[in-house]
Amino acid sequence: MLIIKRNEAVRKLKKLIGKNLRGLADEYNVTVFKNGKLNKGWAGHVLEKYLGLGLSSLQAPNGQSWELKIVPITKRGNSYAPKETMAITMINAKNVVETDFEQSHLLKKLQSLIICGREFESKKEEHSRLISVGTFDLLDAKIKKQVKKDYELVQNTIRENGFNYLTGKMGVLVQPRTKGSGHGSTSRAFYARTGFVKVLLAI
Repeated sequence: MLIIKRNEAVRKLKKLIGKNLRGLADEYNVTVFKNGKLNKGWAGHVLEKYLGLGLSSLQAPNGQSWELKIVPITKRGNSYAPKETMAITMINAKNVVETDFEQSHLLKKLQSLIICGREFESKKEEHSRLISVGTFDLLDAKIKKQVKKDYELVQNTIRENGFNYLTGKMGVLVQPRTKGSGHGSTSRAFYARTGFVKVLLAI
């Protein structure tokens, strides 16, 4: 797999600002719909292929020293707002219980983000422009303190009550939510709430 430095990846990605990612999906043979079902990660796969990265869902940052995220945003007047929350990393109960925040997958991901915003027009996903490309390093002490509190709430809940007691109602900036198909999913992931996504995108 190609290893590319974060500043170089940002430079390359910024060349795509204003471009229609849906058209690039066809160019790179990225599946957007299969049997009528949306591939929610299609836009991220487009950017990874553009950068020459292998598609990866491993918990290690997928650019070696950085993590690429792309989120749908909607136009509201003259500005944009996040359409939804953003998955950060899966929750492994044993790992979270045994790992302090400073060594956690959550912190490592949030300290090494390239985060892009793409315009969401409709569920048909016929057109989607890349609007923004930026970086995030969790340098703000106040925000980092709150993310740590959210992580430790999840950690203590698993430790004292069990994994199944995690709920999306928890957390101020980061919430533990079910991830996977169907409402019966038992897996959980850390998600950035929409207010935190706005901070990540600097919008």
